[in-house]
Amino acid sequence: METAAEENTEQSQEKKGCFECCIKCLGGVPYASLVATILCFSGVALFCGCGHVALAGTVSILEQRFSTNVTDHALLSEVIKLMQYVIYGIASFFFLYGIILLAEGFYTTSAVKELHGEFKTTICGRCISGMFVFLTYVLGVAWLGVFGFSAVPVFMFYNIWSTCEVIRSLPANMTASADQICVDIRQYGIIPWNAVPGKACGSALADMCSTPEFYLSYHLFIVACAGAGATVIALLIYMMATTYNYAVLKFKSREDCCTKF
Repeated sequence: METAAEENTEQSQEKKGCFECCIKCLGGVPYASLVATILCFSGVALFCGCGHVALAGTVSILEQRFSTNVTDHALLSEVIKLMQYVIYGIASFFFLYGIILLAEGFYTTSAVKELHGEFKTTICGRCISGMFVFLTYVLGVAWLGVFGFSAVPVFMFYNIWSTCEVIRSLPANMTASADQICVDIRQYGIIPWNAVPGKACGSALADMCSTPEFYLSYHLFIVACAGAGATVIALLIYMMATTYNYAVLKFKSREDCCTKF
């Protein structure tokens, strides 16, 4: 009987020790950095994937509807190709940067909560954490600009779509008035003023808005803009998490520090 009781006690202690170990491991998970990483990956994937396809559709619409002469939009085509290559670089960079920030979050969280013994940190470790704080702030400001820039094509496509809706709402016997409603893409400065035809009017404009390319590009630009916004939110979460961890690490590294968090 005593042997059985001792075995039960040992099993309960093993289960308790395993439970405490799991709780300890879960306590070292940087949940803020984890949420930010998932949000960052999702936002960057939406921005890069949808933006790449939407830019290709925009070039096709310009070539077919607004600029039949290749030389008129040659510069724009080169800029869009360059932007597509930049998108590849952004996707690769943020994939690596997100993983590095998540790993840094695990490191700082474990150090702050002293999960692996007595608190220890080095000047090099604090400098690396400070570097990530600074870099994340810079990237956050840069992505605010990207978010604003991604709203520009949404605004342009929305204006075109609104004009098409005006044409569709006109009575069938007002074709003359419909032909006077135009969209001049040259006023946005993306193609020169001598581009031919440079604008679309009436039924031609309504037909363009009915094409799958226009519909797809318009909605993809909206999703890309939403992805850029999600990335900005993710970077804000990163900024708060890294700044807090860095401040606590620096405070606890002081010799006169006796407060435990």
